[in-house]
Amino acid sequence: MDKLVAFLGWIDDRFPLTKMWKEHLSEYYAPKNFNFWYFFGSLALLVFVLQIVTGIVLTMYYKPDGETAFFSVEYIMRDVNWGWFIRYMHSTGASAFFLVVYLHMFRGMMYGSYKKPRELLWIIGVMIYLALMAEAFFGYLLPWGQMSFWGAQVIVNLFAAVPFGIGEPLSEWIRGDFVISDATLNRFFAFHVIALPFVLAALIVVHVIALHETGSNNPDGIEIKKNKGPDGIPLDGIPFHPYYTVKDIVGVVVFFIFFFAIVFFAPEMGGYFIEHPNFEQADPLKTPDHIAPVWYFTPFYAMLRAVPPMFGSQFPGVIVMGAAIVVLFFLPWIDRSPVKSIRYRGNCFKIALGVFVVSFVVLGWLGVQPSTPGKTILAQIFTALYFAYFVALWFIPKIEKTKPVPERLTS
Repeated sequence: MDKLVAFLGWIDDRFPLTKMWKEHLSEYYAPKNFNFWYFFGSLALLVFVLQIVTGIVLTMYYKPDGETAFFSVEYIMRDVNWGWFIRYMHSTGASAFFLVVYLHMFRGMMYGSYKKPRELLWIIGVMIYLALMAEAFFGYLLPWGQMSFWGAQVIVNLFAAVPFGIGEPLSEWIRGDFVISDATLNRFFAFHVIALPFVLAALIVVHVIALHETGSNNPDGIEIKKNKGPDGIPLDGIPFHPYYTVKDIVGVVVFFIFFFAIVFFAPEMGGYFIEHPNFEQADPLKTPDHIAPVWYFTPFYAMLRAVPPMFGSQFPGVIVMGAAIVVLFFLPWIDRSPVKSIRYRGNCFKIALGVFVVSFVVLGWLGVQPSTPGKTILAQIFTALYFAYFVALWFIPKIEKTKPVPERLTS
């Protein structure tokens, strides 16, 4: 034991190991009333690590070549020991990553985690979301299946809609060629395996540092740093370790039950996680009956299709689709209510947030459906409702009747 203490002391003289342990775990005081909504931040970190580990194993066998990419995936699935398991963990993990991130963001919207003093924390979180979308997009082409090929074709062509002579050179640069080809596959592989994982890891570290600087929000929206004892410790705070590290283990176990149930019994999830055309090799001469992105992109794809082309260009739809994400950056300043948590906000806010969630889910469903005039009208309605939420946030504080916010945390 004395040797272990001496060894730790030797490390601390050269690297702040104990200091980091105390600042970020054992002496980081979190609100004592966290509920299950606070599982999803740690679960997002868990899935990120899972994706990195499974991705490293897959790159040992995958070949980013237009002639052999599809067959290398088949080789992983059929001939590599436990290759099917690693591949399905990675594909299911992509959907799981977006699911926990969406729930994590919803919790932030519900409890006002984007409000002062956490504006920068929220902005970094949205940047993580954007980087995650880019990572998923570049990885989507790698199986070199029919839907991967044609989905990438559609998405890259959106950049060609940018006017003023910018679109075509931009789309050619993204592809690395005039069409989706072997050069595109190599370029996307480099972005997916090397560039964006580093960006994501850096953003996650910055996100955690920013979180521990401002302190965690809680379901009451009360700043626990305002009520400290004589020892300087928040009266309503408890050490993150061991209390929340143990609690997070429960969330991890429940998550893995559902995660591995999907991996073992329904990895394609009826074509929502892995589309059926993606089990066919990419063929530039054969277009699938219906082209749609993976489910986590479909709300924005539905917005894109909801906007009619102007002068033969899809650029207005691209603008709307981009605005749907960019507006999230400004949420801390759009919502001007002094009350953070939904617990103490009025019914107007609760109805608006409910309509926002419904519109996002319905747009996600419409994005995987073949386009018809009736569904296009529905997409236009729910796109308007999506943006109406942010407009409503600007006016709701002027009319809503909020409940008194307590001085101390409630259970």
